[in-house]
Amino acid sequence: MSGETHREWTVEAEHPAERLDRVAARIWPDLSRSRLQALIRDGRMAVNGAEVHDPNLKVGPGAHLGLVVPAPVAAEPQAESIGLEVVYEDDDLIVIDKPAGLVVHPAAGHASGTLVNALIAHCGESLSGIGGVKRPGIVHRLDKDTSGLLVVAKNDRAHKGLADQFADHGRTGPLERAYLAIVWGVPERAKGTVEAALARGAHNREKIVVVTGESGRFALTHYAVAEPLPPGNPVAALVRCELETGRTHQIRVHMAHIGHPLLGDQLYGSGFKTKANRLGEDQQSALAALRRQALHATILGFEHPRTGDFLRFESPLPADMARLLDSLRA
Repeated sequence: MSGETHREWTVEAEHPAERLDRVAARIWPDLSRSRLQALIRDGRMAVNGAEVHDPNLKVGPGAHLGLVVPAPVAAEPQAESIGLEVVYEDDDLIVIDKPAGLVVHPAAGHASGTLVNALIAHCGESLSGIGGVKRPGIVHRLDKDTSGLLVVAKNDRAHKGLADQFADHGRTGPLERAYLAIVWGVPERAKGTVEAALARGAHNREKIVVVTGESGRFALTHYAVAEPLPPGNPVAALVRCELETGRTHQIRVHMAHIGHPLLGDQLYGSGFKTKANRLGEDQQSALAALRRQALHATILGFEHPRTGDFLRFESPLPADMARLLDSLRA
């Protein structure tokens, strides 16, 4: 079939018998293990010339493996010409400075006009296929109304390498991620950690809530107060946040949980609307113009999944948050 690639390998003598999918993942690291399992189940793998379908099959030294990798199929989301601020790009990945208002992935209510649609158009033939589909590999997301840095894989190998780093969240690896948020009030402690499990709300499925016991997912956020706003008689603060987990709405929920929701956050900060009365006219105008939560992904650093080089990017506050910050400093 046109576009298929054929691969062959003989298992080395020093390797003991082990599962076929594990052997294949070691031999062909550019394909994720889940992708290889799917190919095996689809009859795309042969062992000693015989087609096999069981990823658990044990293969030993000297076994000859043959793999047929089909050409990537067209992505389901359609390509759309949407302007992107590209910070970095090579054959393996692309780093985007996402504007507020742009949804990352197509979903119910957002079937088009997303970052994925834009990336399919922008990357074109440089997308070699994630899981067999010619689409960008999303390894982390930002809320629609959160701005800032986001990295996307162009192929299976890059997707696997980046996904492993994001799963570790920088605990033992090189990943670096930092956010800037403007919150109501000033946290009592200049630096702190919020550890509170999160789950989707039972009554409002769009809302994430803090839960106790085993019903939620472990979530940990580190924060540091960068600047009380305004100095002397602060009503807000610029806060830097770093994540040890990557839960939906994590920073927004955790900061609200300790009594300091983000300015402009209609979902988690609605009880603080009266705080705006303490702001001056210019400050209220800047807050009204924000029309979103004051949250920006400002730093992103990671190890390149192919070269091993450490890449680090920094994004300044976008105009809407910068205006709000300047007004609050006055």
